[in-house]
Amino acid sequence: MAKSDDSFDFGQEPSGNPVPGSDSGKQAGIGHRSRLRSRLLNGGTEALADYEILEFLLFAAIKQGDTKPVAKELLKQFGSLAGVLNADPKALQRVKGVGETSAAALKSVSVAARRMARSEVVQKPVLSSWQALLDYLAIDMAHLTVERVRVLYLDTKNRLIDDHHVGDGSIDEAAIHPREVIRKAMDVGASALILVHNHPSGSPEPSRADIQITKKIAEAGRLLGVTLHDHVIIGREGHVSLRAKGLI
Repeated sequence: MAKSDDSFDFGQEPSGNPVPGSDSGKQAGIGHRSRLRSRLLNGGTEALADYEILEFLLFAAIKQGDTKPVAKELLKQFGSLAGVLNADPKALQRVKGVGETSAAALKSVSVAARRMARSEVVQKPVLSSWQALLDYLAIDMAHLTVERVRVLYLDTKNRLIDDHHVGDGSIDEAAIHPREVIRKAMDVGASALILVHNHPSGSPEPSRADIQITKKIAEAGRLLGVTLHDHVIIGREGHVSLRAKGLI
């Protein structure tokens, strides 16, 4: 297995097994990396398997050696490519072969993906860029291990004014106060809002508490001219729109 964030050379023993320091194994490793690079640059989106994408990302931190065992162990531990890229860096470093530099390389991809997805939402009418919004929310929230509540405040053209992190924890009136949500809308000059939270369990199906708090926020908004466009619940298994379900 590759050493974490270190480089080392390996070659061939007489038996055919790699040994440190010989040239033939080093060249084989270089050839493997070159082939992966070529497939990545010249192939389509499915040119590399998930573990091969992780291999390639680990090349930046592990300069020489076989990164395949590390990549496969990461997938085994975190379940999927998305699970690896969204994992806490300290959790990543508990996998043998992954050091701080490797964890940072993987984390940078997650940060870049979030920023790319957010750029497709900011300064655009949210309701006409709905899929881009869902993509952004899925990247940002689907793999969280805690329940997080956010309110997206929109202007009269339905452009994002503020992406407000309300707090972490179960969505009920102990965690989110309808009057506070609407008061914040007034403070930032929002005419509409979208309530968002995630289900760490994976299933995005709304609970009774989800439905109740949605109705209370919608009613509080109506009294002050602030429209609740939707309440979107994000999970690893997908998303649910309470408006699409006829619950708003």
